[in-house]
Amino acid sequence: MGVTQRLYLQEDDAFEAEATVVAVRESDISCDRTCFYPGGGGQPADEGSLIFEKGEKLAIVSAFADPDGIVWHQSNPSPPAGIVGEKVKLVVNRERRLGLSRYHTVLHVLNAIALKDYGAWITGAQIGTDYSRIDFKVDRFSPAVCAELEAKVNAVLAVDHRVRAYYLSENEFNKRGDLLRTLEVKPPVVDGRVRVVEIKGFDTQACGGTHAISTSALGRFSIFRTENKGRINKRLYVRLERSAGNEASSG
Repeated sequence: MGVTQRLYLQEDDAFEAEATVVAVRESDISCDRTCFYPGGGGQPADEGSLIFEKGEKLAIVSAFADPDGIVWHQSNPSPPAGIVGEKVKLVVNRERRLGLSRYHTVLHVLNAIALKDYGAWITGAQIGTDYSRIDFKVDRFSPAVCAELEAKVNAVLAVDHRVRAYYLSENEFNKRGDLLRTLEVKPPVVDGRVRVVEIKGFDTQACGGTHAISTSALGRFSIFRTENKGRINKRLYVRLERSAGNEASSG
């Protein structure tokens, strides 16, 4: 069984895919290719459905990648017997993916400003569709800094900075310390390459998740709560408010 082809790595808006079932383990199904993001970097796995050729539909409640690079789709209920080799359609919950992509993108904007202007490194994150949180190791933080961060992020979101993903060789990536945002966790190297995400004219950083097509598609950003998670660790809870005309999409 070979490594699963991950279509979302080439196109963030890959919400559907024709695939072939290659293995089944209890409620887990693996296909030769997938549009499902299997989770990572604080972004949860996609949800959606698997549709058989005769029209039967199976709910996919999560997905994960094993150490061999195989993506497994967790179904509920368990799949019927004898489906290995069958042609299926994989369908991601589009609205949920778009919501996660919006928040993943704005966290890129926030972490870039936090590092550049305040020397803050990411120590953790959890992305959601209604709000998200991000943890920083930062020496100084105050309500004034919080207000500054909000204003600076919203200034970026007001501009149409397009977003794209591409790959660098591991050797080239190792020469680019500016692409890192975490002190502890290093990005995965796959086939000698590292995936990076560029917000054109603003920032580039290593990332394997999904993103919106532009900063102007995100809405208005706010920090609605903060917590101390240690002497120099601060947790920020953030929210995006959609305004009329803001249509988030992935790309």
